[in-house]
Amino acid sequence: MTYIFGPVPSRRLGLSLGIDLIPPKTCTYDCLYCQVGRTTCLTVDQEPFVPAGEVTVELEKVLERFHPDTITLSGSGEPTLNSEIDQVISFIKGITETPVALLTNGSLLWRKEVRNCVLGADLIMPTLTTVFENTFRVIHRPHKGLELPMIIEGFKELRKDYGGLILLEVVLLANINDNKKELEGMKKVIEEIHPDKIQLNTVVRPPSDSRALSLDMEKLNNIKEFFGDRAEIIATIASKKRTGKYDSWIENIVEMSKRRPVTVADIAGVLNITPEESEGILKGLLLKGIIKKQEHGRNTFYIARERA
Repeated sequence: MTYIFGPVPSRRLGLSLGIDLIPPKTCTYDCLYCQVGRTTCLTVDQEPFVPAGEVTVELEKVLERFHPDTITLSGSGEPTLNSEIDQVISFIKGITETPVALLTNGSLLWRKEVRNCVLGADLIMPTLTTVFENTFRVIHRPHKGLELPMIIEGFKELRKDYGGLILLEVVLLANINDNKKELEGMKKVIEEIHPDKIQLNTVVRPPSDSRALSLDMEKLNNIKEFFGDRAEIIATIASKKRTGKYDSWIENIVEMSKRRPVTVADIAGVLNITPEESEGILKGLLLKGIIKKQEHGRNTFYIARERA
């Protein structure tokens, strides 16, 4: 599988099957806190980076074996940069009743043509970190063609156009956007955006920049109370225990990679699964920052990452 990864456990989406619509690391931002790493292609131009036809062929094959809770458009960069994202969403809705989620930084939603492309998703999860331009540039290091007011306006327009759920992720970084001025500013704008939920997050995996520091749970709880009833904290690993075989595979892979570097062949042999299944799960764990990849000679090894 080139474009499909997982299923992997998600704090918000249960067992999530991911679709990576963008080459690594192509994005509109170069965020301090990104767990995938530094952006190598900073752009705001939509292109058919990943052909929709190839994605749908892979997805049909994977859905014969896996039955995820959610199919998530996310991956190695900003998925709305793919100009064929609407075709992928339409295809998914035509072959399965599994909900489709879009994980986006929201930076292109001010463009009506981009909003129109994603209206078929069941759930859209954009990100807001600040309402101040200077802070925005510190945290996101955005493409020069982006300005914060247009992005916030895009969030408001999405609420007008879109009938599905909007879960607004608020990523909080210690000593950057967790002060009174920042929080009061965000609260006012969030009321205007009117999302269904406000999901508070912080750094839980090693970030691309060491300046991205996490908040402790006491501070997160105080901010949750400040934002009100729609706010919830997602910056912890879900405690709900699952018993599916996919979860068992994931747990075993992580535990194996904590003890020593492992290869795709190692994992396939121990778990009695195919190399393709091993690669799909590994890609999901890489994108979530749970493991890291290391080349040695002609071999590729995978190692568990320590939590930030």
